[in-house]
Amino acid sequence: MADPSSYRPSPGQIPDSPGVYKFRDEHRRVIYVGKAKNLRQRVANYFQDLANLHPRTRTMVTTAASVEWTVVSTEVEALQLEYTWIKEFDPRFNVKYRDDKSYPYLAVTLNEEFPRVQVMRGAKKKGVRYFGPYGHAWAIRETVDLMLRVFPVRTCSAGVFKNAARTGRPCLLGYIDKCSAPCVGRVTPEEHRELAEDFCDFMAGRTGTYIRRLEKDMMQAAEEMEYERAARLRDDAEALKRAMEKSAVVLADATDADLIAVAEDELEAALQIFHVRGGRVRGQRGWVTDKVEAVDTSGLVEHALQQLYGEERGDAVPKEVLVPALPEDTEAVSQWLADRRGSQVSLRIPQRGDKKDLMATVQRNAQQALGLHKTKRASDLTTRSRALEEIAEALGLDTAPLRIECYDISHLQGDDVVASMVVFEDGLARKSEYRRFQIKGFEGQDDVRSMHEVIGRRFKRYLQEKERTGEWEEPQEPAPGATGPVPGAAGPAAPGATGSTPGVTGPVPAPVLTAASPADEIEPREDDGRPKRFAYPPQLVVVDGGQPQVAAAKRALDELGIDDIAVCGLAKRLEEVWLPDDDDPVVLPRSSEGLYLLQRVRDEAHRFAITYQRAKRAKRIRSSPLDDVAGLGETRKQALIKHFGSVKKLRQATIEEICEVPGIGRRTAESVAAALASTAPAAPAVNTATGEIMEEDDGGAS
Repeated sequence: MADPSSYRPSPGQIPDSPGVYKFRDEHRRVIYVGKAKNLRQRVANYFQDLANLHPRTRTMVTTAASVEWTVVSTEVEALQLEYTWIKEFDPRFNVKYRDDKSYPYLAVTLNEEFPRVQVMRGAKKKGVRYFGPYGHAWAIRETVDLMLRVFPVRTCSAGVFKNAARTGRPCLLGYIDKCSAPCVGRVTPEEHRELAEDFCDFMAGRTGTYIRRLEKDMMQAAEEMEYERAARLRDDAEALKRAMEKSAVVLADATDADLIAVAEDELEAALQIFHVRGGRVRGQRGWVTDKVEAVDTSGLVEHALQQLYGEERGDAVPKEVLVPALPEDTEAVSQWLADRRGSQVSLRIPQRGDKKDLMATVQRNAQQALGLHKTKRASDLTTRSRALEEIAEALGLDTAPLRIECYDISHLQGDDVVASMVVFEDGLARKSEYRRFQIKGFEGQDDVRSMHEVIGRRFKRYLQEKERTGEWEEPQEPAPGATGPVPGAAGPAAPGATGSTPGVTGPVPAPVLTAASPADEIEPREDDGRPKRFAYPPQLVVVDGGQPQVAAAKRALDELGIDDIAVCGLAKRLEEVWLPDDDDPVVLPRSSEGLYLLQRVRDEAHRFAITYQRAKRAKRIRSSPLDDVAGLGETRKQALIKHFGSVKKLRQATIEEICEVPGIGRRTAESVAAALASTAPAAPAVNTATGEIMEEDDGGAS
């Protein structure tokens, strides 16, 4: 690990003009490439106190052994040079999007004497016109089959073409009029090239001209009573319409645009691109990348634009590019795109209308792609095994933690405080083992105290279960007059066992532990109806948080005498792993499968907790004082509200007036009046603009 100060250039050496810089390691390999409007300011940022750097940036500068730069004239030149160097050197700390598969394109080889229409994959070739990409090759062939009726362009390979020219006999497509058969001279090279160019124009979105021309020729043939020719032209027009219908219109005015959406988490990002030509979605593709550098959404978008259009020219760069966030230097990126297209390119965030709606669709595709990528990664047995081994090695565990429990606290400004427990066994979620908790020991917001309570309650149940099943060994009784447990006594102080209290001589009874209510810890049932064991112990407890939460969890276990369960915390901001009694976190490598698994466990605990918290809050908001009246069902509650109009007016009614409601007897009316009298009315709402006190008309909630 290098010390950045050992290769730090003096401030006077670095120019303050635009440029591109490279960090190299001790073997002179380029490990990072970046650009800057002002090289002096940007490069100096890498040589500040390491504690102030993002963990990924910190890793990069300590891996590097030197830095060098190149001055350019404009920011657009810097953007182009950055892309060129990233492509040339493939630096390990630069974000690089890689296709999760090789997408097929519809290609027209205009660089040949007789252009050919075919399916192509891989790198693009000069002189070839591409359309797509498509999700499946069969979709291309289906489209081409429909269009060959109108544009009978050559589709055969070079070998078939040469053989037909040698024998003087065309292939089957030539006989059924789906190829103009240039191999045997039915059309001249110029006529065949014109057909190929018309095919390209139609695929590029200029469709109306050809369909109108076909319909006009059809009507003229019908007037001249050439009915067979008219029928053929009719079928040609229908074939083109069917080809167009395969991509529905999504944007009006024949818009040409690319829509780019990003879904990301702390470690990875998924990119989805919809290619819209002539108002129709002509292609779609997606990339997934590791976030190997400290980069936000705008940075991811800029990298995507560089890699998407770095090799493109002309119409391959659309008139409009819609993105979720603008790059840091929007003007330079827009100018770079315009230079590649040869005309103005609009780079913006859609704000309203059809384009915003379509962007939402692209965003959903990106989210699904990221989720699918994570699912595939998590389902691989070898990957899961490696993740568990990496966790064991990083945390100093004797064996891989086959059962991991993770806890998270959720609340809304201190109200409806709840907690969740999720379980992963062998790296996979075990949802039947999930639990949820209400915080009962205190009121208000205190995540550390809440974590202590939840861990304590969960592992008290663990000790109870061990005692119930006979797995618990009673500790030895202390000698008369001795304080504390006997050294060497096996196991922690379980319910029913004897322990010690500071300042008290002899054994004292352990506190009585009561089973949780069904509304508190929700437990699945065995086949015979009995609750499943809540006490199966984990090898690792993970808490969502840093040092304070980890210390609280460890303290709860220590108070119960449990010392064979490892504890760690995962802090979300920097994805650092904290261990009890350690002042510094454990930083797992960014590419670590162990870190990826811990992140999945933590995110699942957060999801489960916040879902419960929202449901609990919604139930509280919908609650009414009438809920506490014994024997008053939903039908009669609605009848009371409908009769009086609101809970406020019902609270003001006498018992006799309540009895007038159909189905309400005097005893029920007295219960309703007593319940409402014991509930203080809510504070009146105030219009903050006018100071006016608003009349309550709550329709049932109070």
